Amino acid sequence: MAERSPWPYPRWVAHRGAGKLAPENTLAAFRFGAAHGYRMFECDAKLSADGVPFLMHDATLDRTTNGRGIGGEQPWSALSQLDAGGWHSRAFAGEPLPTLENLARFCLANDYLLNIEIKPTPGTERETGEVVAREAARLWQGAAIPPLLTSFQVESLRGAAAVQPELPRGLLLDSLRKGWLEAALDLGCQAVVCNHALWDAGTVAQVHDAGMRSLSYTVNDDWAAQRLIALGTDGIITDRVDLFSPAG
Repeated sequence: MAERSPWPYPRWVAHRGAGKLAPENTLAAFRFGAAHGYRMFECDAKLSADGVPFLMHDATLDRTTNGRGIGGEQPWSALSQLDAGGWHSRAFAGEPLPTLENLARFCLANDYLLNIEIKPTPGTERETGEVVAREAARLWQGAAIPPLLTSFQVESLRGAAAVQPELPRGLLLDSLRKGWLEAALDLGCQAVVCNHALWDAGTVAQVHDAGMRSLSYTVNDDWAAQRLIALGTDGIITDRVDLFSPAG
């Protein structure tokens, strides 16, 4: 049984800032989540065509901005002009896409913590992992608690580990594929982040015995949260910042 290193992050993490209650991955969303008492947030980071890490989940711009096409194929000068809030509601019209640096400054100024999901445009997995990790190390230099870097993409985590091995990492999983635990260990991960339905007593014990932490996404029902707490998992990522009190 491996000894688990200290875990400085809270149990409750606000998904993309405030779940569905504000336009995801915008500073408005992180302010909204913070107003509900959340101290840690999850975001998605990818690269513009000229290498600027910015926040967006999808490969394409269409769902969450007034732009069209693949976000990673456009320069930051064009992406910065898009409306990333109007799709959600008129109250958020004009909200811009933030850079990772914008969010870092907000978090550091307010002592908030961050889980950065490395979400590469297909074909840029390694590069995105490297650039996001370097930028995270630069922005959080000297901070007491660094951001947690996670990804579904093994190559992104390999890239992050190669350039900034001291930053904590977590492997995201939507299924417990063969060799999942060995993959997390090979990547030097401190956490495994699963679809919440995948956890049971056995898988939690495997992760804990390997010296890692067990986190879950995306938990929006009270029964699911109670099950995960009873299993002894370490982190819950939720859209329902209005339902779950992070102090509870």
